[in-house]
Amino acid sequence: MTEPAPDPLELLRERLAAFPDGEVRTGTVAGFGERGDVLVQLDGDDPQAPTGTIPRHLLTWAAFEDPGEVVSIGQRITAEVSGVDERTGEVALSARACEDEALYRYLRRTRRGDVVTGTVAAVHNFGVFVRLDGEPAHPAYPGTGFIRVPDLTWSLIDHPGDAVRPGQRVTGEVVIIDTYQGEVVVSLKALQEDPWDRLIAGTGDVVAGPVTKVVPFGVFVRVGEAAEGLVHESDLDGQVVSEGQELAVRIVEIDRVLRRIRLAPAG
Repeated sequence: MTEPAPDPLELLRERLAAFPDGEVRTGTVAGFGERGDVLVQLDGDDPQAPTGTIPRHLLTWAAFEDPGEVVSIGQRITAEVSGVDERTGEVALSARACEDEALYRYLRRTRRGDVVTGTVAAVHNFGVFVRLDGEPAHPAYPGTGFIRVPDLTWSLIDHPGDAVRPGQRVTGEVVIIDTYQGEVVVSLKALQEDPWDRLIAGTGDVVAGPVTKVVPFGVFVRVGEAAEGLVHESDLDGQVVSEGQELAVRIVEIDRVLRRIRLAPAG
């Protein structure tokens, strides 16, 4: 009885399973793709065709015009596996992740949940770079630590600069170790007490608090130490309210899952 032919897709999956995400592999530069990607013949893989691919933006931290300025055909290269593509059979690689050995070692020994301290190095509208104590100098960023805007504080802010400033010392919890971006994502909020845990007012209660923000669709009012609720513009009935003004409000609804408080004027 003839054995059934092996399933090509299953064979491909078995081959790609040998390249788990985050594993460091070596190979030889075999050529360049049309988009400037680098093709790599990985050690131990099928010798018939190069199946490793390094996208040009993951080749190096340094700026360059042509990938041939950075590597040459036949050159040995070390890279981290960043994913596999069953459709093309390619193994996606990041040489940039392994380029700076000190940075890579630092990232690999850092653990999620670690508490780290550092100095704010740069504040941007997309987040905050932090120079972490004990980190090696980053080859491209002002610091290895990065704080996303939602991880800065429980309070509503217009810009990260409302929460921290350059030169400030901060302490946070590691939430992501990202060798792909070469950074440690840190949360300051993770070490701050959740203001919702101290929210003692309930539905129907009347409280007074300052208006923290005026927006086109209404105003936000602080109803706890850091918890804020929204009075919709339709409920203001034309009342003019300014930021900082004390406003008496009635709590209409508290949604603890979505962390939303709906308010209405008390009068």
